[in-house]
Amino acid sequence: MKINFKIATPERVVFKEEVDSITVPTREGEITILPNHIPLISVLAAGEMVVRTGEKKVLMAVAGGFLEVLSTKVVILADKAERSEEIDLARAEAALQRAKELKETKATDAVEFARLSAMIEKELARVKVGRKHQRRIEQRGFSQKK
Repeated sequence: MKINFKIATPERVVFKEEVDSITVPTREGEITILPNHIPLISVLAAGEMVVRTGEKKVLMAVAGGFLEVLSTKVVILADKAERSEEIDLARAEAALQRAKELKETKATDAVEFARLSAMIEKELARVKVGRKHQRRIEQRGFSQKK
């Protein structure tokens, strides 16, 4: 049995496919959804999402949004979501650095501190997923040279 899975942002559908499992960060912690999961609605946290189908594993960075789980259907409406191969690692690392610097210099009130903290979480997720993707590519390149 498979899960009919779709993740969309306001701009586009990021991924739509039948999958075996989905591991997603929520505000309550990371959860893995398998077929026949109990119905659930949750708020997404910034982090890494892993989608598995057989031996295939798709990594994504997500930030904010909502998750709805039904027995054979999962829909995620994310504020931001990027597949690992879409992440420009150098740009993500630069954005993370800028966000950290802004937090140090401009976080004067609670609202600004929270906004910059959320920005850092989002960029950390992008960097983490981008680095994993880069390592996977390097490992494939290394194994193909043998």
